[in-house]
Amino acid sequence: MEKTKRIVVLGGGESGAGAAVLAHVKGFDVWLSDMGHIAPHYKDLLNKYGVQWEEGQHTTELILNADEIIKSPGIPCDAPLVKAAAERGIPVISEIEFAGRYTTAKMVCITGSNGKTTTTMLTYHILREAGINVGLAGNVGKSLALQVATEEHDVYVIELSSFQLDNMYEFRANIAVLLNITPDHLDRYDHKMENYAAAKFRIIQNQTSDDAFIYWQDDPVIAAQLEHAHTEAQMLPFTDRADEQCTAYIKDGMMTFDVDGAHWEIDRNRLALKGLHNMYNSMAAGISATLLHIPSEVTMRALENFEAVEHRLEYVRQLHGVRYINDSKATNVNSTWYALESMTDPVVLILGGKDKGNDYSEIDEFVRQKVHAIVCLGVDNTKLHAHFDGMVPVVTDARSMAECVDKCQALAHDGDTVLLSPCCASFDLFKSYEDRGRQFKDCVNALQ
Repeated sequence: MEKTKRIVVLGGGESGAGAAVLAHVKGFDVWLSDMGHIAPHYKDLLNKYGVQWEEGQHTTELILNADEIIKSPGIPCDAPLVKAAAERGIPVISEIEFAGRYTTAKMVCITGSNGKTTTTMLTYHILREAGINVGLAGNVGKSLALQVATEEHDVYVIELSSFQLDNMYEFRANIAVLLNITPDHLDRYDHKMENYAAAKFRIIQNQTSDDAFIYWQDDPVIAAQLEHAHTEAQMLPFTDRADEQCTAYIKDGMMTFDVDGAHWEIDRNRLALKGLHNMYNSMAAGISATLLHIPSEVTMRALENFEAVEHRLEYVRQLHGVRYINDSKATNVNSTWYALESMTDPVVLILGGKDKGNDYSEIDEFVRQKVHAIVCLGVDNTKLHAHFDGMVPVVTDARSMAECVDKCQALAHDGDTVLLSPCCASFDLFKSYEDRGRQFKDCVNALQ
């Protein structure tokens, strides 16, 4: 009698719990291990399906007897247990890789250093408006594996981080979207930009001539990578210039699409999402929708009525003539560049958090033009002061969100915008960028 294949899942969050459930449904011997604590609702899910699990430790002998390991994207590839598995020849894959084996649905996969959540949500919104049976997965929505195990969709729209792409090998994106590549997470890639760029380009691996690759024409890192990358997929670039060689472009104030013989356009002023970065996001979503044969009138309506993603240039309130904007999801410098690019009012800017090797000079021009005060919200603000002191009239510190918002209110004038767009990860003072953003909103809404 053939031995049942043993699957070990490392990490008991959304992706790990979903992978464990799918493995159980498919008849594997499953064990899940999490070095931290597993949230109660994930424990309930695992128990419902009879999946064995442990928390607070990794029992090595119960992990390294696996036939295959499914790793949470948050666990580095050079973690001791992962390296030990590799030395024993045990394959280590991602949840997305595993889930992709068990569905024939079309896959719309979106990556990039910035904008991928908004583009994913916008694409999903368009398909829902069109009545498509669509699932939302990856870094947003429910795990792809859990949906494959318990639901059935015709299309999945999946946000993919570089960490998820690292352990994907046979998975194939029918539509791959690469928005941009700017320095981020370099600590996971030996501080080499070329390693990070290569990870992003894994999104096009396994694509065939039946598939499509959508990308920003003017990104210099993408352009350099394309010189030696190979794909059989249809190449569909977009740009903010009047370049009719691109699939989507701007001409006479109109966002224009030419996709597989379909031509349509929309006045960029009618887009629900404002700012240059959101124009790129709208182009990528529009091209994806057109490839999936969504009628242009449905796509235009969805581009006009979409509501912004939480923590991404999210309007909070206006008080005493001052607007408050939550952009807590801006965890790298380039993301803050796009936020500042979209600002038309004088800005009080909140920066700070866990620095990932940031080069702040990218935003210098906008800071000089638009910012009159910076509040540094972090445990160690030394690098921020070294860079920005003297660039704007006021650079001050805060050690809590309440202190930060109080200082911003004191510094802001009628007609200003207070912008939380930190450039940094949140983990020095907050549990996550969501926690940081929600604390900001709570403090702003408590102002008198």
